[in-house]
Amino acid sequence: MSDAPIFARLDSRALIAVGGDDWRGFLNNLITQDVTGLAPGEARFGALLTPQGRLLHDLFVVGREEGAWLDVEAAHREALFRRLAMYRLRAKVTLAADDAPVSALFSAEPGSVPQRPGGGFWAADPRLPDLGWRGYGAAAPAGAVVADEAAREAQKLRLGVPGPADWGVERTYPIEADFDLLNGIDFKKGCFVGQETTSRMKRRGTIRTRMLPIVFEGPPPPPGTEVLAGERRAGEVLTGGPGRAMALLRLDRALGADLTVEGRPARAEVPAWMTEAVAEASG
Repeated sequence: MSDAPIFARLDSRALIAVGGDDWRGFLNNLITQDVTGLAPGEARFGALLTPQGRLLHDLFVVGREEGAWLDVEAAHREALFRRLAMYRLRAKVTLAADDAPVSALFSAEPGSVPQRPGGGFWAADPRLPDLGWRGYGAAAPAGAVVADEAAREAQKLRLGVPGPADWGVERTYPIEADFDLLNGIDFKKGCFVGQETTSRMKRRGTIRTRMLPIVFEGPPPPPGTEVLAGERRAGEVLTGGPGRAMALLRLDRALGADLTVEGRPARAEVPAWMTEAVAEASG
């Protein structure tokens, strides 16, 4: 297998440029991530939640020399733009759509991370080192294999990293979607929208449900298909591909159990980056 890095343009992502004297405080009071010390060229992962604490929009805040980009779902950029404008009030904050393309540079081999490219604007993906680099208005580096976004989604599935198609809008709590394990929530930063529910889930100590991969033979079951442990419901299938899918699982029922989906044998697989948290939950 080639060890050349893979470059994929992420057409599902789009940018909002944020600026003005108050942009840091404005974002800090809204999202799950602390951006007060964000440096130019650095990306931080987070989300805007509903007041009830459910995921509304995921985002990466990417530091620039003046202000930041918000790297968001393209399909929801306008909705997020309107939501931010509603919260802005009298804050000295500017918001504008930016059509620079978003891309990813990563390795096909787990544990192998490409070197930072020399040209263009690149930021390390803050969730996991294996996720490589996120590019903004950047071209494919010399020697990179150019692929489509499906290659990136396949890599995320191999790593057990959920995405927007798994958590949806106003359906899921961020801890269920592993945001706390993927550097997506700063519990020390102070207030943000939905903080009370999020902090309460964290303080309880044991998280009962999380997203993690399941493996099986054959094509992926449709989203929403029940995952069973014997006759008991252990969770539901989210998105996936042949032989592997993300699922929202009850850890106490799914871990180490003989599972089935559509009558087919399946098992939960715990990615290395989740091992400690899952062990605590099952202990």
